[in-house]
Amino acid sequence: MKKSTKNILLTVILIVAAVCIWVLFFHKRSKPIALVTEKPVYGNIAQSVTATGTIEPVDTVSVGTQVSGTISVLNADFNSKVKKGELLAQLDKSLLQAVVDQDKANLRTQKSSLAFNESTYRRQKLLYGVKAISRADYETALNNYNAASAGVANAEAALRSAVKNLSYADIFSPIDGVVLSRNISIGQTVAASFSTPTLFVLAKDITKMQVEAAVDEADIGTVHQGQRATFTVDAYMDDSFSGMVADVRLHPKVSSNVVTYATIIKAPNEDMKLKPGMTANIVVYTKEVKHVLLISSKALNFSPDSTLKKDYVIDTAVKRLPKTTVPKAKPGAVWVLSGNRLNEVQVLTGLDDNTHVQILEGLSADQQVVTSYPIPGETASSSSLFPKPPESNSKKK
Repeated sequence: MKKSTKNILLTVILIVAAVCIWVLFFHKRSKPIALVTEKPVYGNIAQSVTATGTIEPVDTVSVGTQVSGTISVLNADFNSKVKKGELLAQLDKSLLQAVVDQDKANLRTQKSSLAFNESTYRRQKLLYGVKAISRADYETALNNYNAASAGVANAEAALRSAVKNLSYADIFSPIDGVVLSRNISIGQTVAASFSTPTLFVLAKDITKMQVEAAVDEADIGTVHQGQRATFTVDAYMDDSFSGMVADVRLHPKVSSNVVTYATIIKAPNEDMKLKPGMTANIVVYTKEVKHVLLISSKALNFSPDSTLKKDYVIDTAVKRLPKTTVPKAKPGAVWVLSGNRLNEVQVLTGLDDNTHVQILEGLSADQQVVTSYPIPGETASSSSLFPKPPESNSKKK
């Protein structure tokens, strides 16, 4: 009997020992769910509008000709730097000079006729005064004199017109600038019968460019003069250029039932990287605030479920904030982790750029805000997953 009791006791001891060993060394305890958290940080945030556009010089001048002819002299080419009053091109003057010579000869003829008719008129006037000729003869002499005087005036006007047309054969630069386009060559005939042909296109100053952005009608209400803008071009993808909204034009453009408005953005171009005609991808910052408290936007969407109740004490008693006078503030709620407690906290938010949101009231920089459940396969870490928001100002080139 004693031997049997000893065997039973030994068996119980072995079982208890095995259970203890299994519990201590082999049983894996379930770890509490490690939520992804972050601390609010101070940074810059902005709301923006995107658009595409074309880079153009601020001021361009089209140089044409008012007379027809053949190009005989060409002194400017593409990219030529020209001064105001510099001769760009010249038309063949032979025909225009011939017209001037004809009008000069005609003027001399008219002046000779005027002198003859004036002498005749004076003589007839004296004879008519002593009743030596009839009134009809006197009036004929007067009419011939007046007609000759008008003929001289007409010949003088024709000569002035011919001289002016001759001067138009010289094409001068109206401004200091750069030749963007040359549409003629030596020997080419230009016709100015119905419209003025464009011979050159000059840019006044290509160190100051502008971007004509096409802003969608849904976004144009937030775009105003003086707002900051940045843009990139395909030629320099690593560079970000800065500018400022100079004008929002009222005339709409409709393409494929899409309404856009031309928005002019002034952009400096001292390094001459920007060239006319380049396509620009533009960001206009419609609202900007600096050095404000920010959290990730996803924190406003987090809500604990029943699986967290075994690991955390969930307190849904929201501390109500007093009414605020901050314009356009939006109420929201986030969850703050303190030890093993999840506390719901009401906040007032400002700008939201879909990545971060501005906190106006309700949080401090030392609180741990829950943003999401842990991502499978990754360790929850507020510092690695959610770095400090970048500055909103782009690199200026």
